[in-house]
Amino acid sequence: MFSIDKWHNGAKWTNWAGNVVSYPGEMHLPQSIEEVSAIVKQARQAGKNIRVTGAAHSFSAVAMPEHIAISLHNMRGLIAVNKDRQEATLWAGTYLYEIGPLLAQHGFALINMGDIQEQTIAGAVSTGTHGTGVTLGSLSAAVRAWGFVDGTGAYQEHRRGLDEVSEALHVSLGMLGVVVKVTIKVIPLYALHYVGARETLANGLAIFAEDIRQHRHVEWFYFPGSETVQVKRMNAVAPVYQSEWHKRVEMLKLQIVENGAFFAMSELCRWKPALSGVMSKIAAANVVEGEKVGISYEIYPSPRSVKFQESEYAIPLTQFEACMEEIHATFQKGIFHVHFPLECRTTAGEPGFLSPTQGQESAFIAFHMYKGMPEEPYFKWVHTLMQKYEGRPHWGKQHHLTAQAVHTLYPEIERFLTIRQQYDPDQIFLTGYLKKLFIL
Repeated sequence: MFSIDKWHNGAKWTNWAGNVVSYPGEMHLPQSIEEVSAIVKQARQAGKNIRVTGAAHSFSAVAMPEHIAISLHNMRGLIAVNKDRQEATLWAGTYLYEIGPLLAQHGFALINMGDIQEQTIAGAVSTGTHGTGVTLGSLSAAVRAWGFVDGTGAYQEHRRGLDEVSEALHVSLGMLGVVVKVTIKVIPLYALHYVGARETLANGLAIFAEDIRQHRHVEWFYFPGSETVQVKRMNAVAPVYQSEWHKRVEMLKLQIVENGAFFAMSELCRWKPALSGVMSKIAAANVVEGEKVGISYEIYPSPRSVKFQESEYAIPLTQFEACMEEIHATFQKGIFHVHFPLECRTTAGEPGFLSPTQGQESAFIAFHMYKGMPEEPYFKWVHTLMQKYEGRPHWGKQHHLTAQAVHTLYPEIERFLTIRQQYDPDQIFLTGYLKKLFIL
C-alpha cells in the first residue's frame, strides 16, 4: 500500500515485488491539474524526466522513476457519473479497490476487473491491465476519454474515436503525458455467481473452447507438473450483497488457508527448491471448491500476500491448447523448480497500437516465481516459448523484449512513436528503460 511517510526527495522507491529500486531526486504529490502542469514545465526546463508511479504494482521497470517521481495519491475519487451515457469520470490516482463502492452508490459497476485491485485506474489503463472473459476487453478498452498533461505542461482532453491518438492512448505506458482523469464505460450494478472446481488438465483442455463461450468469465490455475487445474467460472446475476459474516469467513479462509498455507509451502521451496514439484501436487490436491454470490467488486479480487515475480504473455486464443500441452510436457520433465500455479485467462481482441492482443481474441498465461527464488532461467524459457506462439508480454510484467523485438511485434509502432513525439517533444516521459525498449 502507498505510504506518504516514505514519499520525500531522495527516498528509496521500490515496486511491490521489490525487484525494481531507484532513488529519484524529486518526489511530488500534486493535488490538482495545475500542480501537475507546473511540475512538468519545471522538469522540461531542467531537462529531467518524469514517471508517474501509480501503485508500484508493475513487475517491469515501466513505472520506475529516474529523476522525478509523481504519485497521484492525492488526486482520487469520483468526479462525475453520466447516467445517460453510462460513463463515469474518475481522478487518475483512484485505486481500483475504491471504484466499486463509489460506482455502486450510483447503481453502476465496472465491466470487468482483474484479481488484484491495488493498482490505480491510470496505471491499469496505461499498461493494459485485464481480467478474464473472451467477450470482454481490458480496463483500457473501457476508457471513453482521457485527460492528461502533455510534455509541454498543457492539459489535453481526448475522447475515444476512430483516430490515431485514441489508438496511441489506449495503452500508452504514460509516454504521452501524465494521465490525470479517466472517463470509463460502466454498466448497471450486478452480482457474480462464482463456482470454483477441480478439473483434470486433459478434460479442461477438451472443453476449454466451449467453456469460455458458455460463461462470462473463466479462469484457470494450472499446477506445474500435476494433472490438475483449478477452474473458476463466473456469471452475472442480479445484485446480491454478501453478508458481513460471509465476507469475514471468506477473508479468513483466503488469508489463513490459502495465503498462509501457501506461504509456508513457498518458504519450504525457497529453502529446498527440489521440493517444488511435490508442493505443486499437494496444492493441486487441495484446491478449494465451492460457490458464492456477491456484488462484482466483492467477487473479482483475491488478496495476494505471498510475494512473487511475474511474467505474462498474450497469445492468439487458437494457440492456447497446444501451448498448454507443451508447457505441461516441460514441467513433467522436472527442468524447473516451480510450485506457483500458472494463471490462464482470456480476453477479446482490442485496438491500440501497443495492445498485446493486436486485435485478436487472446489467451493470457501468467508465470510466477516466489520472491527469493531465482526466476531468470524460468522466465528466459517462457520468453523463448512465447516467441513460438506469437506471444506479446504484458507491459507491466517481467519480459525480455528489445527495441528490435518491439518493432517486429507491433506493426504500428512508428505511428505510436510519431504521436508520442508530438505530445512530448522533449522526451520528458521517456526514461532510460523506455528508450531501450522503444528507440532503435
